[in-house]
Amino acid sequence: MPGTGDEIGAAGDAIQGANPFVGMSPRNMAEAAARWASAAGRHPFVVMSEGLKWGSEEARVLAGISDVKPDPKDKRFADPAWTRPLWKRVAQSYLVSGAALLGSVDKLGLDDKSASRARFALSQVVEASAPTNALAGNPAALRRAAKTRGRSLAAGAKNFAKDMRQNGGMPSQVDSRPFRVGETVAATRGEVVYRSPMFELIQYEPTTPRVGARPTLIIPPQINRYYFLDLAPKRSFVEYAVGRGIQMFLMSWRNPTPHERDWGLDAYVSACIEAAEVAAEVTGADSVNLAGFCAGGMTQCATLSLLASQGRDLVNSATLAVTLIDTQISSTLNMFSTERTIRSSIASSRRKGILDGRELARVFAWVRPNDLVWNYWVANYLMGEDPPAFDVLAWNADATNLPAALHGEFMHLWNDNALMHPGKLNVAGVPVDLGTVKQDAYVVGALTDHLVPWQSAYAATQVLGGDSRFVLSNSGHIQALVNPPGNPKASFYTSDAVPADPAEWLAGAEQVRESWWVDWADWTLERSGATKAKPRRLGSSKHPKIVAAPGEYVRH
Repeated sequence: MPGTGDEIGAAGDAIQGANPFVGMSPRNMAEAAARWASAAGRHPFVVMSEGLKWGSEEARVLAGISDVKPDPKDKRFADPAWTRPLWKRVAQSYLVSGAALLGSVDKLGLDDKSASRARFALSQVVEASAPTNALAGNPAALRRAAKTRGRSLAAGAKNFAKDMRQNGGMPSQVDSRPFRVGETVAATRGEVVYRSPMFELIQYEPTTPRVGARPTLIIPPQINRYYFLDLAPKRSFVEYAVGRGIQMFLMSWRNPTPHERDWGLDAYVSACIEAAEVAAEVTGADSVNLAGFCAGGMTQCATLSLLASQGRDLVNSATLAVTLIDTQISSTLNMFSTERTIRSSIASSRRKGILDGRELARVFAWVRPNDLVWNYWVANYLMGEDPPAFDVLAWNADATNLPAALHGEFMHLWNDNALMHPGKLNVAGVPVDLGTVKQDAYVVGALTDHLVPWQSAYAATQVLGGDSRFVLSNSGHIQALVNPPGNPKASFYTSDAVPADPAEWLAGAEQVRESWWVDWADWTLERSGATKAKPRRLGSSKHPKIVAAPGEYVRH
């Protein structure tokens, strides 16, 4: 049931701000399934052979002699009832049928991309048809209903009605009520020292007597609120950084409406430069360190290239965390990426003026339907439980939008693999060329990231023109970022070498049993200049404090 660490991590990994996602429509699913069916029609003997294998194993299931077992990690079948003869046969029959359906994909001569799409579409059917998704096929739910004399079913019906009214018919993943921005989340002390129509700039209050002279500016993704980097105390990247003596600034993007439909990459790059200039002025530094996360890292790349073309030394070093660089690396997100789907996605956001963050969140849930949809269907409706209260999930539900112009440019960046190929993308009329970016770079990937494959993040070490350090967290996309020191499960891989082949890098990397935050802070402090006494007040005479952190934009 929801609330366990693994499931919370899975839901947290559905972060929709990671990438400018094209989308998976019902039409995409239908076309993928149709291609599989057409291939099956062309290979009747393959279908017949697979059918005979399935029938043979199904007969063994009915006879009670099959050795098919659920994966020990599959929590759907964790209840002891599934070891009893009748329920065991139900589980085995489901597993055998699902394996036969998905296994057929690789036998029909489909090309790799068509096979991946078909497998994904069929997996939706397999996950939806799990016996545990229905009351009659879920022994734990039946037992709960009997024990509560039906009260669990009444509570489930109430939850279902509420989600139909308030959550677009999707089962809720989280109870967000305990998480209040500025109180229980986004609570690290600081001040907004600059505000533009596009962003607020937060300066955080130092907590050490001395600080590095050169500040670090965080560029968060444009979809989702920034505060996944400032969650609860002891789980906040910002809190940890200021506790290490790093002067921290962070951009809080305004949530665009259709009125801001024309905000494009040029405007966002200009905003990043503006924020860096303010951070430098406030601290009296000649340059800043940048740290871009997810899509904010993509924006940072364009910013660094533009500054290089202008010969400006505004940025001293750059961090890129789970940032999609090589878009040709196969992932769930580019599985349905075609010229047609890209055109359709761009046309849709142009009509609306925005790419709606809440709609995007629903799409992302179907990337991992068992973890992100059916798991909560069972818990909320069949078991009658309330969704868990968890900060990462509450943040993930706090979706924002992308303006249509930026969404379209991200789509072209993705389709053209523009960060890998100089001149494929222009910013302020200047071709983007990451080879001209000579700053030291700290690049973070996540080993089990299904949104940004770590090999795609690693590609930054090959195209950036300066010295790069790559670290690979042992977890998934958002778990890699919300990764405080002291977590017994935290570890990362690192190596001083950055060969062209990421597999070679991994083979030669050393595993460190600690959060990468520690290594990053050490690296950043080396590039933060001499230490000095912490400032007596935040802001400056030119940029005085406006309002206490977390500011206003994060609330709207």
